[in-house]
Amino acid sequence: MTTVLVLNGPNLSRLGSREPDVYGSQDLDALRSVLVADAADRATIDLRQTDDEAELIHWLHEAVDSSTPVILNPAAFTHYSYGLRDAAALVTKAGIPLVEVHISNPHARETFRHTSVISGIATGVIAGFGFDSYRLALRAVIGLN
Repeated sequence: MTTVLVLNGPNLSRLGSREPDVYGSQDLDALRSVLVADAADRATIDLRQTDDEAELIHWLHEAVDSSTPVILNPAAFTHYSYGLRDAAALVTKAGIPLVEVHISNPHARETFRHTSVISGIATGVIAGFGFDSYRLALRAVIGLN
């Protein structure tokens, strides 16, 4: 059974209380439960969250070293972290699926959110469907792997 890394960037530890009108009222534990149920006997979910850019980069290096597919919600790092972009590129250049996800639709929000430095190297991008963005990404990653 394959493991799927579900990596979440800054402020996503505040899901459930941070802007519920944008991000919903469920927290990361609820997301983990949804993904574990969806993965069933097809994959193991390793869900992680950090506010630390360096830690997120190290987790992407870990994905490369272990050939582990990634679902990545880079959060605010989406818009400016070239270090994160370069680490994500290592994943896809190694032939490992990496799907960028967003709970909200960045293109329907403030202009600065319209740019992603990750999208151009990601295997795919899913945004705007709440937790279903992750669920769709999981289906894609399992199918691509």
